[in-house]
Amino acid sequence: MPKSTIRKKKVYTPPAEVRPASDATRRKPSPPWLPVSAVCMIVFGIAWLVVFYITTGDYPVAAWGYWNLVIGFGAMVSSLAVLSRWR
Repeated sequence: MPKSTIRKKKVYTPPAEVRPASDATRRKPSPPWLPVSAVCMIVFGIAWLVVFYITTGDYPVAAWGYWNLVIGFGAMVSSLAVLSRWR
């Protein structure tokens, strides 16, 4: 049986009047303090956890107990939220 011809559809490109402006031209670069603050938050979180584990819970705040883990990991997670804004 003979093979039928394959029809290719043309790729649709909207007119220039309808097309949105390029995203690269609209985006502003991130401020220089943003990656610095994110790295500081990561270092703070790691340092908090290291001090908590080395001192077996006596420092940074002994009364908080295992909430010190929440503070350390929370600082690192919040740095990820800050880094998601980095362009």
